[in-house]
Amino acid sequence: MLATERLIRRMTPLAAPPEQKEAVQAFAKALEAISHAKTTRRACELVGPKGERMAIPESVFHVLVRVAEVLARGDAVTVVPTEKAVTTQQGADLLNVSRQYLVRLLDEGRIPFSKTGKHRRVRVDDLLRFKAKRDEERKKTLDELSALSEDYGGYDELK
Repeated sequence: MLATERLIRRMTPLAAPPEQKEAVQAFAKALEAISHAKTTRRACELVGPKGERMAIPESVFHVLVRVAEVLARGDAVTVVPTEKAVTTQQGADLLNVSRQYLVRLLDEGRIPFSKTGKHRRVRVDDLLRFKAKRDEERKKTLDELSALSEDYGGYDELK
């Protein structure tokens, strides 16, 4: 097994090496153009080293477009099955919060978890559900604050 493949299987974030930056950006741009083309995406194929051809399913194509986009920006990606249970540190990293804050959320019952011995494990789909709900609540609150500010004469540049 290649070192890169081992890192992917261990869910280690991977970024494109600097020497591949231009190639990754060109690849991402090409995938984006294909994704907006009128032709069906079923025409996309993967060609192996010996010339073997395999159709790329549409769902895999969409993931590939997104991964290429993120790598082209210089960010790292991690592939994690949503059913997978992760440690509190991995979960905190996913939510971009401290581990202690995540543990508090778990103890308050805001995110479900299980215990393996003394260690808490959190399912990725539960973390993503919490994150989506949190983001929705933040957007709603920000919209309310913006409306209040407009009501009280703020945002003169909008008048």
